[in-house]
Amino acid sequence: MSDATVPAEAVARAAELRRLLQHHAHRYYVLDAPEIPDAEYDRLFQALQAIEAAHPGLRTADSPTQRVIGQVLAGFAPVRHAVPMLSIRTETDTEASGAEAFDARVRRELALPDDAAPLDYAAELKFDGLAINLRYERGVLVQAATRGDGETGEDVTQNIRTIARVPLRLQGSEAPVIEVRGEVYMRRDDFERLNEQQREKGEKTYVNPRNTAAGAVRQLDPAITAQRPLSFFAYGLGEVQGWDQPATHSATLDALAAFGLPVCADRRVVQGAAGLVAFHREMGARRDALPFDIDGVVYKVNDIELQRRLGFVTREPRWAVAHKYPAQEQVTRLNAIEIQVGRTGKLTPVAKLEPVFVGGTTVSNATLHNLFELRRKGVRVGDTVIVRRAGDVIPEVVGRVPSLRPAYVPNFRMPRQCPVCGSPVAREKGGIDHRCSGGLYCGAQRKQALLHFAGRRAMDIEGLGDKLVDQLVDSGLIRTLPELYTLGVAKLAALDRMGGKSAQNLVDGLVKSRHTTLARFLYALGIRHVGEATAKDLARHFGGIDRIMDASLDQLLEVNDVGPVVAQSIRAFFEQPHHREIVEQLRAAGIQWPEHEGTQADTAALPLAGKTLVLTGTLPTLSREDANALIEAAGGKVAGSVSKKTHWVVAGDEAGSKLDKARDLGVPILDEAGLRALLAG
Repeated sequence: MSDATVPAEAVARAAELRRLLQHHAHRYYVLDAPEIPDAEYDRLFQALQAIEAAHPGLRTADSPTQRVIGQVLAGFAPVRHAVPMLSIRTETDTEASGAEAFDARVRRELALPDDAAPLDYAAELKFDGLAINLRYERGVLVQAATRGDGETGEDVTQNIRTIARVPLRLQGSEAPVIEVRGEVYMRRDDFERLNEQQREKGEKTYVNPRNTAAGAVRQLDPAITAQRPLSFFAYGLGEVQGWDQPATHSATLDALAAFGLPVCADRRVVQGAAGLVAFHREMGARRDALPFDIDGVVYKVNDIELQRRLGFVTREPRWAVAHKYPAQEQVTRLNAIEIQVGRTGKLTPVAKLEPVFVGGTTVSNATLHNLFELRRKGVRVGDTVIVRRAGDVIPEVVGRVPSLRPAYVPNFRMPRQCPVCGSPVAREKGGIDHRCSGGLYCGAQRKQALLHFAGRRAMDIEGLGDKLVDQLVDSGLIRTLPELYTLGVAKLAALDRMGGKSAQNLVDGLVKSRHTTLARFLYALGIRHVGEATAKDLARHFGGIDRIMDASLDQLLEVNDVGPVVAQSIRAFFEQPHHREIVEQLRAAGIQWPEHEGTQADTAALPLAGKTLVLTGTLPTLSREDANALIEAAGGKVAGSVSKKTHWVVAGDEAGSKLDKARDLGVPILDEAGLRALLAG
């Protein structure tokens, strides 16, 4: 709530910060797919804390500052924690003063005189993984649960049982209940080996150890979890019955180690602020050499009785704090700025640096993201710049040292022509990224264009995968899409690891792909912003490729769900002569489809004509593609996100955030049986 004395700007800013924090918390804790770095999340959190401190009336029950963040995922049974799993306060002052401030707060809360002896603290590492509660009854592991929202977590017992470092029975304990709390994580060397195995199998690699560990714990199939090299460290207790806990936290960890639980050896009892500062400094120096990732250290008042006296404030213990480390940065010289053309045509300015050791490795290249970010940072060639590399994040230039610019250097300008193919470089109105307009013609985009063209939802060319595309492009056999259809068995069989049978199968696949639909052909061309649904809308509206290529912006805007950005992208694509030439060459190669297929007049009488549906989760008998096909055959459209314009959401097992949004918006929710009833008319 707020009162009339609170500025409207503060009310609006607090609401926006709550929305942003809840969004990013969902991405991080529930989806394991963060969009922003931890430091940015901390900045937003601190901004909200500051507003609420200045205007207490803005502090709401749903504010991220008032509760532990998280959510139970669909597909796991909820577990109510007997003792809440609370988070601890984060000290973002990464200097010695951060530790000193914590010690001063604790002494003040305990009303200790200035001349009282230094307090004992248990100092530990802050692991970068997923918090877990292990419940042992009579010494036997009976349940494992995630933190969830602090009050209720997810039952992941079967998955945790696959982790060899988690004992299924405690040694020497027959207590009725002992709940052990700790962190599931993945060692760096295990993570690298896992990614190497993925590369050898030609499968996707993982981004970082933390998200990989968290994702493995949340697998519904424990057999998949068992394939992930997970580790565990115990660091505390939950509910305890029939066991006398030691008088100190450090002795408690010793007892857990005696039970056979893994406890990190990099911990110690230190005295006062000076001891905390020394531990923080030592672990910071050793951080890169540790076999696992940490993002700080944790200080806890060692005496359990003093912990009880100190208690909690707004769901955080007064007796503990997490002390973070600064982002890993170094200063070096920017020698040049070069342009890298990505597989989607995006032009990225890359800083060519005087090599510098930062974040555990020597860095000579760093991203500048885009022209607007480069200009915002004021970076120019010859500058002394600040380079940051934290964990496995791509190194980036975060700023410059203004006093060290040697002389006037003009601002960097993005090229007007692609440095790879010479095609015009364009930036969408209101966008920040510059892109090569060469598309299918550009060598930097060629491999991706071929893979997209051959995809199952596009031209569906069987046998044309990543490795073969690499060979075809690298050997010079394929420079444009139409050249695919000139390949013969002899040419293909001459390639490495390409026998006669595989070559014949690919040629057969190419022959089969010549008979397609206009919608598939449009989608296969890889026009920016034109997905499967838009391609089908264009095919239904225009009925022929020539009408689409010649359509004006106004005519394109008449198509269902085609807005100005999509219309401009289509127009820009077909204004390139080489794109029109590619279309003509593909038609000359024999690619064909029924004329005037599926026009709007044909669909008006169908049961789902004009209706939009969203699919989420796994249906009992229908694959996602089968469900899509049935809906579209009935005249409906399948959208990727839920909005007020959505008519129904079809939900199966493991339904995610789309189901929550449907409930929030009051959109009707169907199961597979309900969908089949709709399809039946």
